[in-house]
Amino acid sequence: MKLVTYRLRDDQSDRVGSLLSSLDAVVDLTDHFRDMLELIDAGDPGLAQARQLTEERAGRPIPLTDIGLRSPLMPRQLRDVMAFEQHYQQSIDQIARLRLGPFAGLAPLVRALGIAKIPRVWYEQPIYYKCNRFSVVGTDCDVRWPRGANLLDYECELAAVIGKTGKDIPRERALEHIFGFTIYNDMTARDLQLREMAARLGPAKGKDFDTGNVLGPWLVTRDELDPYALTMISRVNGEERGRGYSRDMHHRWEDIVAHLSQNETLHAGEVIGSGTVGNGCGLEQGRFLAAEDVVELEITGLGCLRNRLIR
Repeated sequence: MKLVTYRLRDDQSDRVGSLLSSLDAVVDLTDHFRDMLELIDAGDPGLAQARQLTEERAGRPIPLTDIGLRSPLMPRQLRDVMAFEQHYQQSIDQIARLRLGPFAGLAPLVRALGIAKIPRVWYEQPIYYKCNRFSVVGTDCDVRWPRGANLLDYECELAAVIGKTGKDIPRERALEHIFGFTIYNDMTARDLQLREMAARLGPAKGKDFDTGNVLGPWLVTRDELDPYALTMISRVNGEERGRGYSRDMHHRWEDIVAHLSQNETLHAGEVIGSGTVGNGCGLEQGRFLAAEDVVELEITGLGCLRNRLIR
């Protein structure tokens, strides 16, 4: 099932709906669920009700052309893991190259980071940070360029939405706690990120800016896809910049959920990013964004997340 949060063109209130299989219209569910979090909290009975309502109301859908999609949900918590080895190693290699040419001024910061290869601990456990959940926006929303940044980048990620609260979740039960998946663009100001992480803490302002976390275009329930069989494509202004595959996750979702829930409750409505897929950001290629660029991230079965950058 594909679920959306949307607004009617003449109304500023968020509504909940389900996307029809034709992908060109939605069925409204707002009279039963005030927002996506309420639907998630309703568990399996709520999802069954949403499916029944979709079938009953399929004859009177609302065309996508009459609505504006929002972020599928406003997360109760937002975390980002770094699960793809190729992205990590290619980023390290490219950061070393930033000492040259127009990025020579970053040389002291690169040296301060002191990373020449992936640390051993990364292979031993999922590594993650907590993001700013209040800066989340959806598809077709303009991303505002943060002041003081010059090297702005996109990051193509798969995001899991927790649907069942739990603590110390065993690996073999971990997937049962995932409600569904969506696309995540973790926008990053690379120069700000490098500067602050030289202090061995962060990221912070390199990623924490309004409109910097983008989710969407819709939320697909776990039963509809295999999270390890997805093609992940990045485009800028229509040009393909990178292609990767979810099968290459070093840390699987089972490991991630089990690790994050150690000694800590994972709550329904939390969102967890996979980290950037290999070839899924400009840093890996030494190519960064410019004002008015349009970034599109497409993942099999999850649609296409599209945003324009403005200064």
